[in-house]
Amino acid sequence: MTFGTEIQILTEFGNKLNKLVEEYRNQNLSSDIQELIQKASAINPWFTPENVWYGLSYWASMLNEENLENWLDKYQKEHKSVKNVGIITAGNIPFVGVHDLICVYLSGHNASVKTSSDDPLLTKWMISILAEVDQSVAERIRFVDRLENIDAVIATGSNNSARYFEYYFGKYPNIIRKNRNSIAIVTADTTYDQLKCLADDVFLYFGLGCRSVSKLYLPEGFDLQRIFGAFYDWRYIIQHHRYASNYDYNRVVYLMSKEPILENGFFILRQNQALATPVSVVHYEYYSSNDELALIINQLRDQIQCIVGAESSLCTDDYGKAQWPSIDSYADGVDTLQFLLQL
Repeated sequence: MTFGTEIQILTEFGNKLNKLVEEYRNQNLSSDIQELIQKASAINPWFTPENVWYGLSYWASMLNEENLENWLDKYQKEHKSVKNVGIITAGNIPFVGVHDLICVYLSGHNASVKTSSDDPLLTKWMISILAEVDQSVAERIRFVDRLENIDAVIATGSNNSARYFEYYFGKYPNIIRKNRNSIAIVTADTTYDQLKCLADDVFLYFGLGCRSVSKLYLPEGFDLQRIFGAFYDWRYIIQHHRYASNYDYNRVVYLMSKEPILENGFFILRQNQALATPVSVVHYEYYSSNDELALIINQLRDQIQCIVGAESSLCTDDYGKAQWPSIDSYADGVDTLQFLLQL
């Protein structure tokens, strides 16, 4: 069986999202949608309207016939019994669980969805738009407070929550995702424009996504002022109260501990080997050769979501594209759709 019907439905879904994005850009949104976005931002201040619409724009651009056909061409849908898949979504960035839900929809299975308390509205809203195109979605994808009567699980969370997920759901076929971070490789040939694009990879969604770049690998002798200059267009991020609080707190902690840092009033550069960073902090590390860098990355592979840069042998995403993955990209490199089709 092919996915012809599903491709038509998801393409129409994408058309509806495109219409909403156009209304947003023309400041012609309905009051109901404006109120929904305001409520989502009030519940989770990291979900600013700008970030919500950026996330929606991404999905509007992905869900078209060409992208869907290219993605689904390698899969074969078979007649199998319908399973109930438990989905636990994260709430770090808007619409972070939508890819999993689209995969469940394509697989022909049903989903019981427990959303993060940080995202009780947006994912439900997105699926309600899909249900306008295919009325069966309202029955096939249900939002619940507790996962019961499930046959498989896809759960996304922190390293701590992953241990909880493995304890309670390890007996089911599962995909359990833990913390991952993204890195960027800068070379001596990296241009100013490329560094400006890299700033988007660092600051979009306040750096809270697993595809957000938290660590820079720089060639020995690289002038750090080039980073500050290229990132300067993002200075307005400090106007966000939670981001500013994180920046102030981290700055004081490092200064009191007499740790050497560089900062420019809206983010902190800290030389450190760790991949994970607090909000407003970017780690960096120097490398002496591509061979050394390849060895480092290979040792950290299980902690890395994507690698931004122009070095084709090492990088997965170009500068500025970390938050704009192709629709056939899977978190942690695990093929979610194939997992579901094999249930």
